[in-house]
Amino acid sequence: MKDDFRRRGNAPVKLVEKKASTLDQNETVPNTFEVLKFFFPHLRKVGRIYPDVIIGKEKTGVSFALGISTVKRQNNSYLKQTLTSLLSRMTVSEEKDSVVIVSVADSNEDYLKSVVDMITKTFKRQVKSGSLEVISIPAFFYPDILHAKQSTEDSKKLDSWRIKQVLDFCFLMLYAQPKAMYYLQLEDDIIAKKMYFTKITDFVHSVTQNSWFYIEFSVLGFIGKLFKSEDLTDFIRFFLMFYKDKPIDLLLGDIFQVKMCNPGETPEECVERNKQICIRYKPSLFQHVGIQSSHPGREQYLKEIPS
Repeated sequence: MKDDFRRRGNAPVKLVEKKASTLDQNETVPNTFEVLKFFFPHLRKVGRIYPDVIIGKEKTGVSFALGISTVKRQNNSYLKQTLTSLLSRMTVSEEKDSVVIVSVADSNEDYLKSVVDMITKTFKRQVKSGSLEVISIPAFFYPDILHAKQSTEDSKKLDSWRIKQVLDFCFLMLYAQPKAMYYLQLEDDIIAKKMYFTKITDFVHSVTQNSWFYIEFSVLGFIGKLFKSEDLTDFIRFFLMFYKDKPIDLLLGDIFQVKMCNPGETPEECVERNKQICIRYKPSLFQHVGIQSSHPGREQYLKEIPS
């Protein structure tokens, strides 16, 4: 089958086959995205909130959705390495029961095209089977605070970058929510350890209590956090209420304090409950490898410390 080229917004996108779905303007707005209109008045006049670009088959009914948000870095891209480690370390049955979603959260059309080209060439089988998708966040999604002229101050640039990162994750979560029973948040500069998927599946099935809040498969930032998809709306609402105030990994700790700490109990009692319902898997299944930060001009050397 010849390659099919379609345009969503202003970006030319190469699809592997004509059956790869791109929603038409008159299709129903997914209910999961309606929550955005409550927090962002500028979206209330938008009839349809949905990714600009979809490559894949919009796979649903699987156990796990793995979400990766990616933006252009100044000198390096780790995305191909990340996807290779994730996809090559799945069994055939695990691949069938999951979907990996790459969300391009960058207005740079050249970067979008490079991601699309790399994925359709390197991971053609996974795209064709529906186990790998690419979406692009529409520019109109972001509030005026991010469209305004950027300050030259480093602190202001960092604040803007953190705010956008929270919103990028929220959009990706909303897209992934109806697809799977569980949602695993990853980043575009990590390496998955051997048999990571098998270990995640086995561990989730071994957790006897159903009241867990989230499971950590990495202690670094927002990497490797597993949520029940049915709970994602509560997380997203909280993140959207405070997206201007803190990075998303700190907000994750705050939502636990708000939802799980009972009035009148001591901080020690709340911390003890945290250990029971915010479960940490050891050792970590994901290692952060990126040095060039997604924030321009910054480097980071965070590494998982072996347990």
